[in-house]
Amino acid sequence: MSGLIALALRLLLALALYAFLGWALWTLWRDIQREADRVVTRRAPGISLAVQKAGQLTAVKYFIQPEINMGRDPVCDIPIIDETVSARHARLVYHHSQWWLEDLHSTNGTRLNQTPVTTPTVLTSGDEIDLGQVRVTVNITTETPISSTKRLMEQE
Repeated sequence: MSGLIALALRLLLALALYAFLGWALWTLWRDIQREADRVVTRRAPGISLAVQKAGQLTAVKYFIQPEINMGRDPVCDIPIIDETVSARHARLVYHHSQWWLEDLHSTNGTRLNQTPVTTPTVLTSGDEIDLGQVRVTVNITTETPISSTKRLMEQE
């Protein structure tokens, strides 16, 4: 009789162990799914870039995508027609909750606020990026262009 009780206790213990492992795996899976949903819905804050060539404003573009390429190549997000700019000159990337500037091994180099960029560098609103003889002014915002335009119209 004691052998039968020992077998029943072993079976109950094994069943409890498998139930605990199933619960732990289910909890981990649920947490991973929540984190994945949070990462997918996280968006980069808007960034507007004002391009100046020879002191004159040539373009202002607003982006909400997490990666922006700048260069002379027409497929770049900001195509810049200037001989001092490389085909793929620099890239802006949003990660770790910040915008980063990195030089893509351009011929004439990239400068951030008159300082040469050799490693990826964090950007802030108001920074000036020099690509050859072209200057790009950065404005990081959480507003869309429509809401900021609407706010300006309400102030007038």
